[in-house]
Formats: sequence, C-alpha cells, structure tokens
Amino acid sequence: MLTKAELRRSHLKTRQSLSVQAWKQKSDRLCTHIQHSPLFTQAQTILAYFTYRQEPDLTPLFTIPKKWGFPRCSGNQLSWHKWTPGDNLQTGKFGILEPHPDSPILEPSAVDLILVPAVACDTNGYRLGYGGGYYDRMLNLAEWSSKPTIGIIFEFACLAELPIDSWDRPLQGFCTETGLIMVQKRASLNPIR
Repeated sequence: MLTKAELRRSHLKTRQSLSVQAWKQKSDRLCTHIQHSPLFTQAQTILAYFTYRQEPDLTPLFTIPKKWGFPRCSGNQLSWHKWTPGDNLQTGKFGILEPHPDSPILEPSAVDLILVPAVACDTNGYRLGYGGGYYDRMLNLAEWSSKPTIGIIFEFACLAELPIDSWDRPLQGFCTETGLIMVQKRASLNPIR
C-alpha cells in the first residue's frame, strides 16, 4: 500500500490535471447530489470550504438559503465563521480564502452538517487530507464528533482502502460526481442514514 504522502501527491496531480470544463462539470454534478440529499435539505447550518487547488467547487450551493460557515486557520486549529454571499473574504496563511476575522463565530451546537474537503476517501469513510491535521484535530473533539460529515471528492479519489493512523476518524459518507455514499460507522453495526 502506498503511504499517505505518496497517495496525496498522486491524487493532487490527477485532480490538477483536470481540464477546467471537466472540473466544472464534475463539481456541478456533485453539488446536485448534495443539494438533493436529506442531510443537506434538513440542515439549517452547514460548514463548507472555498475551493483550492481544483477541489470540487461547492460555490453553486452557497446561494441556497442556509447559514453557511467557513474555516479560518487560527494557530493549529480551525475556527468557524458565518459567511453569506457578498461578505468580504481574505486570503489565509495557506492561500485559501477565509471569512473576515470579525465575522461572527459559529458554535458547534449550531452546526447540522460538515462538508469536508479531502484529497481522497475510502469506502470505510476514512479521509486523506492535506497533512496539516486541522480537520483531524477538530473531528476528534467531543463537541464535533457527533456532527454529520461528508467528504467531498471526485470519483477517481474514491479508494478501496487508505492507510489510517490512530487519530483518523471515519466520516459518515462522501460525495462524488456520481453520487452520495453513506458508510457504516466503525463503532456501530447500524448504517448511518
């Protein structure tokens, strides 16, 4: 099995080799699947991300009337801030757009769904991130551990199995341009619906 670093390098290269047209088409189809999922339609407050390095683009979702939260990197943690279309953004330390630091903070108790950026996901719900550990640290905190999480990837980044570390927590599902797949939690015998 390849290491996380090797998998990350390979999948980022594949993703960045997509033509703009293919990237946009795949992103739009992915957004349609999310938009029609019960987790999304029932959620009031959703955490998402602004696309970076040809991640699937969730922008079409942001005009749907929901409360949207986006991350700011604060030290080695993420803080989540309310954002509505038209609000100012600034470039964070990794070159990713972030809400203004003065925008209202969203508390975990207000959040109904987290759309998690990923380099790849496996069929058990494990996610390969970018190596910074921001989402791993967050999802290991008690106040976030029960929140529904959906990894956002393109179909080529769906793998049978990823190498996992002790701090990795499976997501409840992942979405690609071909559909939303909910997976079984490892600690439970009942599938998440």
